[in-house]
Amino acid sequence: MAWLLLFAAGAVEIVMAAALKAADGWTKPLPGAVGIVSALLSIFLLTHAIKQLPTGTAYAVWTGIGAVGVAIYGIAANGDTLSLPRLLCIGLVVSGVAGLRLIEA
Repeated sequence: MAWLLLFAAGAVEIVMAAALKAADGWTKPLPGAVGIVSALLSIFLLTHAIKQLPTGTAYAVWTGIGAVGVAIYGIAANGDTLSLPRLLCIGLVVSGVAGLRLIEA
């Protein structure tokens, strides 16, 4: 259950970043509000996950999910650069998150 909460927290972190991008420097209040609520929900889920998981592992996985998800979202939705070095770096983060998950399983 803790891993499910952690992955949900990471997914909500992606929503937060997308909403804050859409808030356009706080000129659009609704996406900004979604970003704030998403941030709070993500942290809430993370705090429940770390009740049962090592804090360092949980935090690394949480940030890794967010980082990879936001990078992919940026490429898909915002036209961010798609390059081999960028994909390799994303792959390294995914490998690290997967490795931490396997170690703690």
